[in-house]
This record gives sequence, C-alpha cells and structure tokens, in this order.
Amino acid sequence: MDRTLIFNGRIITPYRMINNGSILVEEGKIADISEGRLPVSECTTIDAKGLYVSPGFIDIHTHGGGGFDFMDGTVEAYLGAAIEHAKHGTTALVPTTVTSTKESLKETFEIYKKAKASKYKGASLLGLHLEGPYFSMEQRGAQDPRYIKNPEREEYEEILSWSDDIIRWSAAPELDGAMEFGRFLKEKNILPSIGHSNAIYEEVIEAFENGYTHITHLYSGMSGVRRINAYRYAGVIESAFLIDEMTVEIIADGAHLPSSLLKLIYKIKGPDKIALVTDSMRAAGMPEGESILGGIRDGQKVIVEDGVAKLPDRTAFAGSVATADRLVRTMINIAQVPLIDAVRMMTTTPAKIMKIDDRKGSIVVGKDADLVIFDEDINIQTTMVEGEVVYSRQ
Repeated sequence: MDRTLIFNGRIITPYRMINNGSILVEEGKIADISEGRLPVSECTTIDAKGLYVSPGFIDIHTHGGGGFDFMDGTVEAYLGAAIEHAKHGTTALVPTTVTSTKESLKETFEIYKKAKASKYKGASLLGLHLEGPYFSMEQRGAQDPRYIKNPEREEYEEILSWSDDIIRWSAAPELDGAMEFGRFLKEKNILPSIGHSNAIYEEVIEAFENGYTHITHLYSGMSGVRRINAYRYAGVIESAFLIDEMTVEIIADGAHLPSSLLKLIYKIKGPDKIALVTDSMRAAGMPEGESILGGIRDGQKVIVEDGVAKLPDRTAFAGSVATADRLVRTMINIAQVPLIDAVRMMTTTPAKIMKIDDRKGSIVVGKDADLVIFDEDINIQTTMVEGEVVYSRQ
C-alpha cells in the first residue's frame, strides 16, 4: 500500500490546531490524524519539523503563472502554470478565461481537456471559469470591449455544448437576458458569479434569487454607490455586504485592496463567506519587468513592479501577479487576520463555494490528501496533491 506519514507538525484542522500532530496518508487520502506520532511502519515519512501542516490552497480564479497564460493555446501553458502555483502551496485551481472570440474559447476547451488528462506534478485542475463576455461596458476593466455583449440563450447553449468542464461563469446581472442565464447555469450545476457589473442593489438581489450567489473579485470591476437622476443607489459592493449569504472573493495581494478594505470585508463577511483568489496573470511567480497580459499571441504589454502588473504608462493596474502563499501572508500581516481564518479563506471556504468540500479543503479523514507544510512567514516547504509530493523545498 502507498503510505506516507507526516509527523511533528502543527496541524490546522477545521476545528483546532493539533500541536506535534501526525497525518497518515494512504492511496491519496487522509487515513488518520493524531496527536503525537502514529505508530505506523513500512511507509514514507515526512518530518514537518514543527511547522504548520495546512489543507492545500484552492485558487478558484487564476489566469496563469510561471510565464504561462491559460489563453496561450497550449497544453504546456496549463501544466506550467499548475506546476508554478504548486510551489506556492496551491493544490487545486480553476483556470480562468477572458472575454474573447467563441473560436478562442472552443480551442481553450479542447486544450484544457488534454491538459487535465496529462501526467504532471502540480496543482490539480478543477474545471474552467469563464470570465465574460457578458459584462458591463462601464465596468469592463481590462476585458476586451470588442467581444462584450448581452447573454443570448442560443449562444451560451452552444458554448456549453462544447465542454462539460465549465464549473463557473462570471457575468453582469443587469444585462438583458442575465436572469435567464443565471437560472440556466444553476440547472447545469455551474456557479453563476457577478463580475464586471454596474448593477444596483435591486438588480443584485434579484440576481441572487436567480442563482448568482457569488461575487467575482469584490471591489474590482464593479459599482459602488451610484447616483441616478439625483438619487443614490447601492451598487454591487454594498449589495455584497447587505446580502448575508452572498459569498465573495478578494485579490488579497496588498495592492488591489488596501489594509482598510481588507479589514472591512473580513469584519462584515467573515472567513466563511470570503475566498482569497490570485486572479493572477502569467507573471505570477516570475521576476519583475516586462510581461504580457492575456494570450501570448495577442496579449497586452504590461510592466510588473511593486508586486503588481501595471499598464506601460503606469496609470492603472493591469493584473495580479500574486500567488496563494502571498494572499495568506497579506491577510495575516496587513489585515491582521488570525492564521486559522486566513487559511480557511484559502481552503475550506473556496471548497464550499465550488461544492467540492466533500473531498477537498480541510484535513479530515477520508478527504483527498492535499496538504501544504509552511513556516511562520507562510514560506512553502512541501506541497502534496492527492498523496503525492509535487514540490519540496528541501
């Protein structure tokens, strides 16, 4: 039997911290958890050396990393990004597309299927997140305006007929046809998410009732308080706070959101409703300097400096270069969030949002052995995906 014993670790379970604990992994699953060292022989051993042992990080919104973008049109891009993110503690991720042509999407779907079937040592691929093209022009951000449109049933049915790997889709709910679109996605067990939207509260609450239970990168590409005919209306941001059951994701890289907003979101929503996401481009995990936002063939040149990608004229951010370890570190150091809550927002909560918490997101007997060992500064020492060590700093 394929068995690994991790011992001498501070194990972060959903309920407590187990000091000097051990975890037995058998056939890719968590078989036992205990204080002290489990009396197991004939197995591979990993001495955690008193460091933290956490559930593997789950990134539900990323566009790439390690010099690769998921819109590059190659299997190597998917695998390269998955390998890079594993070095930073990510054990599972959701590759994300951008607003593009239907032809590009179809090509991406085919390549993803090949990548998913490949053998590699990196984060597992959970399924695809389509970001667009059903967005608000006013809140499009870096999304290509040439392809932005309203959702039409004939089109999205066609797109979904090309792939059974789509697990979430971000859209602006104020668009004509968006409510029907949300209901359609929900029936297909695909998560409808509010993103790049100029909606007001009345539209957001209706959207929530029609399946839009999650908000894509809160504060980025969305309305705050709006003034219409002299009257003020709550926007998407305020709606996220008003609707208790609405889940949100935040780019906690320390650049996209300042300490004050990170603290505000945490105070109002709490760790059970917040997922940390990288929303990272190809430059994640790479040295600073020039890079490309989007596909290698037709992407936009950007400058990476100060830990974030910027437009060449430095007038605006052009993308995140965060990795999951940095998100956890930021929430602890800048937002002053307890370690266990910061880890929860990178593990248990995203697993629940994506409805995979029956098998991932927490250190519980029977779940996948997706585990990360890191020190006090969240420097990753070991990453394990389904019982296999895919990265070791030693």
